[in-house]
Amino acid sequence: MRGKIAVVALVCALAHVAASEVADSGANGFTVKIATQIHASPADVYSRVVHNVGDWWHPAHTFSGDAHNLSIDDRPMGCFCEKLAGGGGVRHMEVVFALPGKVLRMLGGLGPLQGTATAGSMTLTFTPAEGGTRLEVIYTVIGYTPQGMSTWAAPVNEVLTEQMTRLKNYIETGDPAGKAEPPKK
Repeated sequence: MRGKIAVVALVCALAHVAASEVADSGANGFTVKIATQIHASPADVYSRVVHNVGDWWHPAHTFSGDAHNLSIDDRPMGCFCEKLAGGGGVRHMEVVFALPGKVLRMLGGLGPLQGTATAGSMTLTFTPAEGGTRLEVIYTVIGYTPQGMSTWAAPVNEVLTEQMTRLKNYIETGDPAGKAEPPKK
């Protein structure tokens, strides 16, 4: 019963994202596309993606268990990194293109993809739209795993959709879980 409740809760939370799909999937790779409208300017959305990643990223999808150990240095060769206890760390992705308020592109394998023979390219595009910003995320991953890359497509789509929903909620309500009241203007 709890499993069904968790699935319903996840579906409800993901309903806030306008579009999420596995755009392509095969034995050698996949592409995930996510788009959402956020009620804030492109410059603000970009800034919060980069400078507040620890406030909206789900801690369950970190190695340390604490999203505030995450940081994004938005310059070429900058790091989407995580601090670990004992002086350790993780480079989740490398920034290869940054145009503040417009585009952020990073290369790398997120989470468990890092331990496989894969390479990924993630592009976040921030476009002015009525009432705020249209945020599009495209994550393309290629590589090899014995079971084939297509088995990774749906779980990666689910996790990234959850992250973008949390970002939208964080910006619009101040709470990544989406339970807080919208900020007063």
